[in-house]
Amino acid sequence: MASYLQIENISKSYGHKVLFEKIGFNINEGDKIALIAPNGTGKTSLMRILAGKDKSDSGGKIMFLKDIRIAFLEQEYEFDGEKSIFDQVMTGSAEFTKGLDQEHLWEYERRVVKFLTNFNLKDPDQKMKELSGGEVKRVALAQMLASEAEFLIMDEPTNHLDIDAIEFLENYLSRSRCTLLMVTHDRYFLDRVCNTIMEMDHGAIYTYRGNYQNYLEKREERIANYNAETDKVRNILRRELEWIRSTPCARTGKARYRINAFYDLKDRADQVYTQKQVSMEAMKGATRLGTKIIDCKDLSFYYGDQCYLDKFTYNFQRYEKVGIVGRNGAGKSTFLNILTGNYTDDMVMTVSDGDPTASQKSGEMLRLSDHHPTHPDTPVTASVVEKSSSRGILTGTIERGESLKIGYYHQSGMSFNPEDTVLDIVNDTWLLNRFLFPHEMLNNKVERLSGGEKRRLYLLTILMQKPNLLILDEPTNDLDIVTLNILEEYLKEFSGSLIIVSHDRHFLDKLCDHLFIFCGDGLVKDFVGSYSEYREFIKEYEAEQKSKERAAEKTMKAEKETVEKNRKEEQKKRKLTYKEQKELEQIEKDLESLAQEKKELEEKISGGSLAFDQLQEASVRIGKIIEETDEKEFRWLELTDF
Repeated sequence: MASYLQIENISKSYGHKVLFEKIGFNINEGDKIALIAPNGTGKTSLMRILAGKDKSDSGGKIMFLKDIRIAFLEQEYEFDGEKSIFDQVMTGSAEFTKGLDQEHLWEYERRVVKFLTNFNLKDPDQKMKELSGGEVKRVALAQMLASEAEFLIMDEPTNHLDIDAIEFLENYLSRSRCTLLMVTHDRYFLDRVCNTIMEMDHGAIYTYRGNYQNYLEKREERIANYNAETDKVRNILRRELEWIRSTPCARTGKARYRINAFYDLKDRADQVYTQKQVSMEAMKGATRLGTKIIDCKDLSFYYGDQCYLDKFTYNFQRYEKVGIVGRNGAGKSTFLNILTGNYTDDMVMTVSDGDPTASQKSGEMLRLSDHHPTHPDTPVTASVVEKSSSRGILTGTIERGESLKIGYYHQSGMSFNPEDTVLDIVNDTWLLNRFLFPHEMLNNKVERLSGGEKRRLYLLTILMQKPNLLILDEPTNDLDIVTLNILEEYLKEFSGSLIIVSHDRHFLDKLCDHLFIFCGDGLVKDFVGSYSEYREFIKEYEAEQKSKERAAEKTMKAEKETVEKNRKEEQKKRKLTYKEQKELEQIEKDLESLAQEKKELEEKISGGSLAFDQLQEASVRIGKIIEETDEKEFRWLELTDF
């Protein structure tokens, strides 16, 4: 197979931190490779070097196969907010459409529209500035897939996508013959798309053929072998140390060589493989949780003409773990904001203690942004006025328990001053060290951290508060697989209630007891079971519906065939009367005669030899012939239908 990419001796450092040093690898045609590594070890830096957005510190070589089409998907898609979706894609596709003739350009445009539709972007004229983060990601993916490039290089393609979009992308890439290199933390996506895993570890590259489970096994085997080799070196070192001590005066050439070799052995013996991992031990335990969590009754929320919640009623229980899934824009994050009181200025509500109508009676109205009952000391009943602002309208009641302490991990991440350091955000060096922020990183500005490091720091700020209701909105974005595994284990043992919005199917499967499915138009369904069980249920339901549709079509076809058969049998039974038979024969003669007359008149008209009055007379006659022909043909059909 052809080599699509060869890399030799490339390096990248930031200050004293070495991400990777003189690494090299090869990617062949047909390889579908997932690149995985802990956050902050250089995955995105490597991707940027391949895309030509950054340079290797050590020079080195990056050689792509000549004349292959290469498409890059970066984590942040650059776009013009004033452009329409379609125009943005075509602008971004300039290098692929350059030189295409009109026919091939139309074909490309049809592909663009097809992929936009597949990603549920139904209005290609919509402005880019109006899109959510997930919708922007889908535009970027549509642009990439429409190019039909032979080599795709993608950095976290599933971040911010809803599960339907992920499953479409997963199915497309698994069937495609493209060559692929991608960074991903989605373990189901990785297993179903990739045939190779490439690990970046301690500045080196290791390649494993097979799925994620095989990678874990082979990685453990590699580490065990490395440490076993270290043990052997230590045994040799002990013998050499005895020799050094027993012959301190030996200074021959051979002895000098052996002394030098001793120090080489000593260096190697000090190299024990250790993998630092986030420690959640200090985060265990939660503030005592009472019997009441959050009780919702008849909650409805409209934003403009769009309904996001329609008469939702549910009492959240102690220790339950709820997953929330649905399309981008279905209202999942809005729902979390409603539960926690983290509202925007687009709505107005009244708040009272105990009596839902008290504030309305007094006429007191509060902007929701001025009231954030995230840590209420007393039970709160929130009653929302029927008409408030020109846009958002929230109705219904919410009651929160006395002992409730909410930890809310927002999808948008934490807010920080550009001058903030890691230590400014969390002033606890011991905790920071447990979350893989060593002493040399404490004075680093937060804005200089990788996406995953920022997420890890943000997660620490939430967990250190010891909440008893933990609400996580897309917590898996930008976290590496190792951290995700540790977070999953922590959440399984979490001694409080848990609400998770996530597109990570593996994450949902491991943690959730049941799911709220946001179906759109305010409809929320409760499904008891894991996400995989839900998808299996949906597949069975859809298969059953298709089976019913096929059965109905088969029945309709059979009924139609029966009717047609009966009609033909009736035709055979009934014969024309003598009078009808004679009429039919005459009609056939008349139709033939009329057709001949019409033909002759048309020839005279087209011949140009007729005078004006003759031409006019012929035209009138042709009109009458057409009327007579229509009448006789209709009667002919009536007679021949028996």
